[in-house]
Amino acid sequence: MKVKVTSKKGLKTSLSVLVDKKIIQNKLDEKLEELKDKVHLKGFRPGKVPPQVIKNQFGKAIYGEVIDKILKETSTKAIEENKLKVAGQPKIDLKTFGEGKNLDYTIEVETLPEVKLKSLDSIKFVDYEISVDQSTIDKRIDEISKSQQNFSDKSKSEVAKNGDMVIFDYNAKINGKSFEGGDGKNLQIVLGRDLFIKGFDNQLIGVKINESKVVKVKLPPNYPKKELANQNAEFNCKINNLKKPIETKIDDDFAKKIGAKDLKDLKDLVKKQITGEYKRSLDSLTKKNLLDQIEKLHTLDLPPNLVNQETKILTQNLKKEDIEKNKEKNEKIAKSRIKIGIILNEIAEKNNLKVNDEEIKNEIQKQIRSMPGQEKMIMDYYKKNSNAAASLKGALYEEKIIDLLRKKSKSTKKTVSLSEAEEIIKKNANSNQVETKTVKNPKNKKKK
Repeated sequence: MKVKVTSKKGLKTSLSVLVDKKIIQNKLDEKLEELKDKVHLKGFRPGKVPPQVIKNQFGKAIYGEVIDKILKETSTKAIEENKLKVAGQPKIDLKTFGEGKNLDYTIEVETLPEVKLKSLDSIKFVDYEISVDQSTIDKRIDEISKSQQNFSDKSKSEVAKNGDMVIFDYNAKINGKSFEGGDGKNLQIVLGRDLFIKGFDNQLIGVKINESKVVKVKLPPNYPKKELANQNAEFNCKINNLKKPIETKIDDDFAKKIGAKDLKDLKDLVKKQITGEYKRSLDSLTKKNLLDQIEKLHTLDLPPNLVNQETKILTQNLKKEDIEKNKEKNEKIAKSRIKIGIILNEIAEKNNLKVNDEEIKNEIQKQIRSMPGQEKMIMDYYKKNSNAAASLKGALYEEKIIDLLRKKSKSTKKTVSLSEAEEIIKKNANSNQVETKTVKNPKNKKKK
């Protein structure tokens, strides 16, 4: 195989490749020999079909398959030998081919730009710590206790109050006619939560056991039967039972019931949960800030085909008029994603960052531990979806790069209260989150 660089302009490189006809003939002979034991033709015993007969019968198809394989192998080798970092799919143009002839073709590729990494000394970020006061922890535990609410029966002489549980049968009608889904037995609702139909709860306040009550409401816009949405309905309710809430005592026994060792352990777990919620949001802002600074530090020429591909991904679910209206904005976001992705990959390569199989397995195990009883479902998901495993690997790879950036940049520790954290998050809520794109050499595919 002979390879020659015929032109190099900016990010575009053209290669000329010549494969000797002897190599092609050898590959054809090998293929015919391989097929001899597989082809079944009338008049010949299995494995005894002469290569020439196979060639006469399937010649064009065999030649096409062999050429495809040679193109893939030689184009990949040509790109690797010239150390080209390809952006997108190479374009292959066949010049001369055919049985008994040399294979002569050209490869045109767009390459990734050369990245001259700048020092990270000038990059600064705030490393936030969250301060959670005891009253916030107590409030969250109180909310948990209410969600674990127990009830006891009320007497027949008592009436339903806000916070009570009402258990009832119902038959609903619209314009005097019953409708599908309009009957129910022993439905339980807690008055004041308004979880059944808006405005339903208030009309049951004051009812007694064994009493009948007509409740008039408008069915919600998202009612399963679309033709009944927003219709006025009358629910004839028969009250079967009333229950009043039992005050939950927040102590060690309560903590144990919901999986903690004791009340102190529960408070620690709740504090960790609250801290984690805000820390994740603030870390996301820190990450965006780091990426913005990295992007501003570097100037790159970007491969147009990658920008076009990314823009198409960004706009794939938009209407044509919306695509045109936001064309500049979407292209800007696409360029930013591609640029940051190229820079991050260069940083990773320079620092030899990689994600191995063991790290992927550990991350999957972490997911399994966070979802008890779902082990088979999670394992099947990753086994059956190669894209899911690749996406997980990409996320771990990016996480390693961001961790490296944080270590090499100058950080300032800052402890903030929850209200301060909320203000910071709110202030940055409308800023565009830039999603990075891992840009690597794709597998080469030909375009004739």
